[in-house]
Parts: sequence; C-alpha cells; structure tokens
Amino acid sequence: MDNPKKPVGKTNLVVVIPAYKVSRHILPLIELIGPEVSRIFVVDDACPENSGSIVQQHCSDPRVEVLRHKVNLGVGGATKTGIQAAIVSGASVIIKLDGDGQMDPRLIPKFVEPITLRKADYVKGNRFFSVEHINTMPNNRIIGNLILSFYSKLSSGYWNVLDPNNGYVAINSEAARNLPLEKISNRYFFESDVLFRLNLLRAKVVDMPMKSKYASEISNLKIIPTIFEFSFKHLKNFSKRIVYTYFIRDLNLASLQLLFGLGLSMFGFTIGAHGWWNAYRIGETTNTGTLILTAMCILSGLQLLLGFFSYDMSNVPRETISSDLSGDAED
Repeated sequence: MDNPKKPVGKTNLVVVIPAYKVSRHILPLIELIGPEVSRIFVVDDACPENSGSIVQQHCSDPRVEVLRHKVNLGVGGATKTGIQAAIVSGASVIIKLDGDGQMDPRLIPKFVEPITLRKADYVKGNRFFSVEHINTMPNNRIIGNLILSFYSKLSSGYWNVLDPNNGYVAINSEAARNLPLEKISNRYFFESDVLFRLNLLRAKVVDMPMKSKYASEISNLKIIPTIFEFSFKHLKNFSKRIVYTYFIRDLNLASLQLLFGLGLSMFGFTIGAHGWWNAYRIGETTNTGTLILTAMCILSGLQLLLGFFSYDMSNVPRETISSDLSGDAED
C-alpha cells in the first residue's frame, strides 16, 4: 500500500467543467484557472446557449478543449464525459468545477494538496464550515442541503463529510479509473452516487472549507422535488452498501447487531400489535406479560441498532486506496 506520508510524483492537473446555460459565466471562470492546471475540458451538455461555441470563439487559452453532447445528459453525464477524457489525457488529479461561477478556481491548489500528499483520494467542498458564510446562503439551500447531507451520510457511509451536493471536487485518477461511471447517476444525484461508490472502494474522502458566490446565476436544482426524488435513491444505495460491506465483504459483530436488532424490533412490534388487537376485539386491556415482552424486545432491538450505527459511523475509510484496485465498486 502507498505510504500516505509520501507525496505522489509530478502531478498533471486536469479541470472538467460541465456547461449548461452558463454562457455569461464560463469565460471569466476559465480566466481564473491558474497555470498549475495543464488541461481544461469544457463539456457542452447540449447547451441551448451554445456555451461550447462561445468558449471556442472567445477563449484563446491553449489548454481548453470543448467536448459536446448531442443530447442533454445532465451535470453528472457531462462530468463523466470530462472525467473519461481527463483519464485518457493522463491526468493524475481531476478537478470538477461548475460553469456558473460559484466556485473559485483559485482554490484548486488547496483541493489538490491532500491528494498529492496521499492524505485523501477525493476532496470535496464544504460550504457549511463557516457560520459567517452560512448566513450569506439562501435559506432554501441551507435547509435542503442539510436534509440531503443527512441522507448522503446514511447511504454513502461517509459520516464525517457534509454538503454532499457541492460540485467542487478533486479526485485521484486511480480512484476515478476504478469508478463504474456507467452505473453512476447522470443528473443531480451524481455527487451523492459518487460518494456511495467511493465507499465501496474504501477511498478516503475529506472536506475542504470553501465559500460560494451567489449572484445572478439561477440554480436548476429544485430543492423540495429533489428531496423526495433522492429519498428513494439514497435508500437503495444504503441497502446496497450495508449488504456489501457487512454481509458480503465482511461478517462481524456489527453485522450481528444489525440482524438481531432488526429481528428483535420487528418481533416486538408484531407481538405488541397482535396483543393489542386481540385485546381490543374482546374489549379488554392488553395483558401485562405481552406489554413487558413487547417493551423488552423493542428496547433490546433499538439498543443493538444503535450499536450498529455507532460502529458504522466509526467505519469511515481512513487510509488512501492502493493503485492495484480491481473494481470493488461493482455491484
């Protein structure tokens, strides 16, 4: 395994920018990208404003290459296209910036540093680190992102990270090559889906405090519909992660806590409901024995489940992945 204290060799930094309705912001964004970046892939995701053509016509930066989608695939689909191109180009670290100008490219060296020092495989922005900065965010974004953050912690297993829908990220190319990109969501669930897949790879993820700029740009993310849509997807990923981590890859005390916790809780609720219904039918109160058995099973089950989640929260990957991965992120 790589020594986490040993820096990687010469880094080849590549930036990926999904472009959809960002014609007013993308040129100033590219101008702020520093010389440490070797290539910039702008992915025109069938943009109705022809953002890709605007970049080709008005940007003279030789590092920039425009990729085009004939059909809109969403921010995830555009990012995946850019990641694939970056890998082919020989990138050692891939940085993804949104094209709306909310993300400061001058932070790129800070995002890249934990990866080059082997302290992280994936670095993601966190807009909730500073209380002062939170006060500048729109209220609907604060509430929505906090709810989505909890969902993401549950489904991905990265209990130590926040702000999962933040699109400012940097990833080690070794981890990127082992992500099953064809299975990852094309649209706004992309960031959360990537975290889920990274956990299956046991990749180390860290947060990077940052600020976002909120000006005239219009977000295409609708918070309330997104919360309902994401709930099912997070539940699906949570179920996959639990089965894979605690029953296929390993079987340990936490696995038994989960099994017996669920079993005792369900048994307690079933016995209690059955006893209450029978007593209700004949017009009597539920007998003391049934009540005691129900309470004991439910309380014991909940205690075991709390023990499982306590273990799960401490089971966050803490070492960077090695270079000899073999597709552990597959279903």
